[in-house]
Order: sequence, then C-alpha cells, then structure tokens
Amino acid sequence: MKIVIVDGQGGKLGKLLVEQLKQACPQVQLYAIGTNSIATATMLKAGADFGATGENPVVRAVMDADVVLGPMGIVVAHAILGEVTPKMAEAVGGCRAKKLLIPMNSCGVSVAGVQELPLNSYVSQIVEQVRSMLP
Repeated sequence: MKIVIVDGQGGKLGKLLVEQLKQACPQVQLYAIGTNSIATATMLKAGADFGATGENPVVRAVMDADVVLGPMGIVVAHAILGEVTPKMAEAVGGCRAKKLLIPMNSCGVSVAGVQELPLNSYVSQIVEQVRSMLP
C-alpha cells in the first residue's frame, strides 16, 4: 500500500503520522512529500521511506497513491500560508486515493459537525483508519 503524506511548515503533523504509522503498520510504504524542505526533512527523520519537496512531487506522488494523508489545507489552494499551490490542491483533490485529512486552522476552512480535538487524537484516528484498510 502506497501512502503519501503531504505536509508543510515544520512538518510536525507529518512527523507524527510517520512515527505512528511505522509503528502500527510497518509494512506500508510512506512517501513524505513536503511543501518545503524542512517539512520533508522532518518526515524523513521520523522514518518515511521516500521523500521529495515541492509542487511536482506532490502532483506525481498522489497520482498512484492508495491513501493521501495531511492537513485539510492540502486540498485548498493557497493554504498553509501560501505553501499549497492551486496545482497541488487540484492534484490531491482529484486523485483516486482515499484522502484522510486532519482539520487544522491553516486553511481558513472549518467543517460543521467536526469536534475540535488535540492533534494526537486526530493522528490516532487516522492510524486506525489506515490499519482497517490493510488486508
């Protein structure tokens, strides 16, 4: 299973996802795609199998991904303080992969009915969803 994690800023969310997924599902391949080099490096240090930075790596990585993980802003153009380009948002939003997104206030979008939880709680929920998808 190819899992693509897209993150920006300092890569904190991506780091948590990589660490917990590697522990819970060591057989999956994790692709760390940062919107900047700091986020990519942070996810690689956490144990991601592959890493790349920028618009084209996001576009190419999600094309054949089974699952895409990240903050909700990765489907919103100009989110994460402008790090998400329109082309990135379109590629993530339009790819065939299952998208498991964490609502964070980095994109100015709120989802009605979603309870605000600590980041670790969201990450734990995503890890459980990924585990349920494994054969």
